[in-house]
Amino acid sequence: MKKLSSLLLINLFLISSLFAQQNVEPKHFQQQIDCKTCHKCDVPTKDDPCLIACPRVKMLKTYPSPESSPSVLIIKKLEDRYNPVVFSHRIHAQMSELSGGCETCHHYNTLGPILSCNECHSIKRLRDDVRNPDLKGAYHQQCITCHRQWNHKADCISCHELKKNGNKINIQQKIAEIGNKLHPKVKEPTKIVFETNYNKGKLVTFYHNDHTKIFGLDCVSCHKNDNCIFCHDKKDEINYKTLIYDKPIKLNLAESERHKMCSDCHKTSDCNLCHKEDIAKPFNHGISTCWALNNFHKQLTCIKCHKKNKFIKLNNQCISCHKDWTEGKFNHKITGLILDENHTDLDCSDCHINMEFIKKPTCDNCHDEKSFPKDKPGKLIKKVKP
Repeated sequence: MKKLSSLLLINLFLISSLFAQQNVEPKHFQQQIDCKTCHKCDVPTKDDPCLIACPRVKMLKTYPSPESSPSVLIIKKLEDRYNPVVFSHRIHAQMSELSGGCETCHHYNTLGPILSCNECHSIKRLRDDVRNPDLKGAYHQQCITCHRQWNHKADCISCHELKKNGNKINIQQKIAEIGNKLHPKVKEPTKIVFETNYNKGKLVTFYHNDHTKIFGLDCVSCHKNDNCIFCHDKKDEINYKTLIYDKPIKLNLAESERHKMCSDCHKTSDCNLCHKEDIAKPFNHGISTCWALNNFHKQLTCIKCHKKNKFIKLNNQCISCHKDWTEGKFNHKITGLILDENHTDLDCSDCHINMEFIKKPTCDNCHDEKSFPKDKPGKLIKKVKP
């Protein structure tokens, strides 16, 4: 009996300990984040949090505009050794839009308030888990990696000064110097022509404005690993103002790297689709797909028809998208024309040969002397929404 009582007490202790360890950290609770965002198991505990190894890709993401972010941040968590660093946050946030976005630095941030580095990185250098860099290491990893590429040096003095002989920096003066600085507006190119070594078509024409304005891509959709060195390199004295796109650009990249920029979205092995002898014309839905966009289809976004961003040829019959459409049910008024009583009972194919609605209707099936649009089968009105 005593043995049974002891076992019961032990079980109760273990169960109570388990639930005691599952107290949800307040910030996580307020944000209502699904545990599976970071944890692999159903019941994470303090001793076994079963964290996903690197959740960057699957983390909840939000991209606040640089204009809504702080202009400067005062970094002073290590002020026992260094003078505070006045960090020009807004200009860095602007530059991040050209590469990985906010997650370039805030790589483990979940949806909600942006967390500071010291939320995850300890000030202490001596710690049990050395897989997670300490705060000093995290700062250096984020800052030096980029600055060393374009500046080709990473002197301590370029960011902060050691505290010695009681020297102090004038923080307000520093804020005044950099607080209102903004990154010069990067002019979007209309097109970029790349010169390649492919003997059946040396030129690849990339229409940048098609991808941003028609297809609606953000900068970070393509520019994931770009950095300042692309435009700024003190060693080679390259400046963003000297970048011109009015002549072909030679790519000094391996073949696999050259194709990766496009193949992430365009899955094709047809070289001639991109490689031409001459500069290609911009995208035209009618020419490229033989299905011109008119009227209401012209107002739709690409993904309305091309689901999951799969830009492949679609069935051009109405029923392929409009599942509930049947003959006789179509409201012709939405085209901007009300059919008169002589045409309301006709089949669509009587005027639209082979049901090709992108072509103008034909009258000569019934009328030898009439043609559209000179002669109309009804009354023109202002288009109405379906």
